[in-house]
Amino acid sequence: MNALLAIAWKSAWNRRFTLSLTVLSIALATLLLLGVERIRTELRENFASAVSGTDLIVGARTGSTQLLLYSVFHIGSATNNIAWKSVQALEAHKGVAWVVPLSLGDSHRGFPVVATTPAYFDHVRRGEQLLAEGKVFSQRSAGPPPASLPPSGGGSGSAQSSGPTGLFDAVVGADVAEQLGYHVGKQITLAHGSGELTPEHADKPFTVVGILKRTGTPIDRTVHIGLEAMEAIHLEWVGGAPMPGVKISAEQVRKFDLTPKNVTAALVGLKNRAAVFSVQRWVSTYPEEPLMGILPGVALDELWQVIGVGEKALLAMSGLVGIVSLAGLVSVVMAGLNERRRELAVLRAVGASLRHVLALLALEGAIVTVLGVALGALLAALGIAALGPWLQAQYGLALQLSAPTLNEWLLLGGLLAAGWLASLLPGIRAYRLSLADGLSPRI
Repeated sequence: MNALLAIAWKSAWNRRFTLSLTVLSIALATLLLLGVERIRTELRENFASAVSGTDLIVGARTGSTQLLLYSVFHIGSATNNIAWKSVQALEAHKGVAWVVPLSLGDSHRGFPVVATTPAYFDHVRRGEQLLAEGKVFSQRSAGPPPASLPPSGGGSGSAQSSGPTGLFDAVVGADVAEQLGYHVGKQITLAHGSGELTPEHADKPFTVVGILKRTGTPIDRTVHIGLEAMEAIHLEWVGGAPMPGVKISAEQVRKFDLTPKNVTAALVGLKNRAAVFSVQRWVSTYPEEPLMGILPGVALDELWQVIGVGEKALLAMSGLVGIVSLAGLVSVVMAGLNERRRELAVLRAVGASLRHVLALLALEGAIVTVLGVALGALLAALGIAALGPWLQAQYGLALQLSAPTLNEWLLLGGLLAAGWLASLLPGIRAYRLSLADGLSPRI
């Protein structure tokens, strides 16, 4: 076997230029396969990290995937809101450690606006430090009982954006800051709704007080404000439209009770995760209004079942590239057989059996395949090491250099096995030629 291996290596080295192109094509196929698999894995982890630390998502009764999409990924809209007293009842449950309410619906230049509490930045992504610059908004305590709405034109002083209470503070995600060129101190206005022609709350501008780190999650494309601020900009709005003849300035809203009346959904963390099903059952049987609680992991699995076709298509395309590369290996070896018929006949003359001829060609193919797969794996590792920090900074995709996963090992093993099987075809052809040939090749 050692002698055959040495002969196979020297034979391949004599045709190194042609075979090096085949090695390169196999390396690129390996790089593509490993790259797609690693990105697919990291994307799944990024999706899961968007709700990491959250044990339940509570909202009005709807589909679990729909609730996950609009509450976490801000896709679609809620069928109904949940009352603030329901959120308070949830907070008072003995098994609940924390509740982060979310109020959605408004937007800013195409980016969704999420009204929440400062606890949002402490609990999402398992307490990871999200702030890159500035600060988060502060929670304003409830004001006096609601006052009567003044008529139009009353108290038209200039609108102040922030002030001591930080009522009109906003914290923006990394994509928002980068694409719109925002910095701490920038004043922005929010739009009512998410359409392009929706009216703006221009009389109540916000000040950007914080910019978040890039996370690769919907947080990057979100403008965060306080729940009280969401109430403040809608004081004179009823049924999605401003009340005619009513105008409340930014200074006057501070005199109102800005306790939310309802929210879109709530993220819930439990004291003991073992109690998740009992709390979920309590939510589903809540007597005051129809609610539902979903487990984020289960809902994500349902979501992946829907979009998993795209993953399989990418892997299939990568596999086709690998098949084409191995077909190139077979073509190169087969094309060189006629030139090697004298070489094979000489080997037969010095005592090589037909089995040895077959093994020789199979070893050559295996050497080329191993070199190609090893080069592809090396290129993938170098690519992750070189591009990982850039991808993290630009797209929030955390590609980290690590040992191959089980799926990656299976892909590498599949490539090696396919390369060896592909090399058997030229070996069988050489076996038949060597049966018919003597020392002189046919003309």
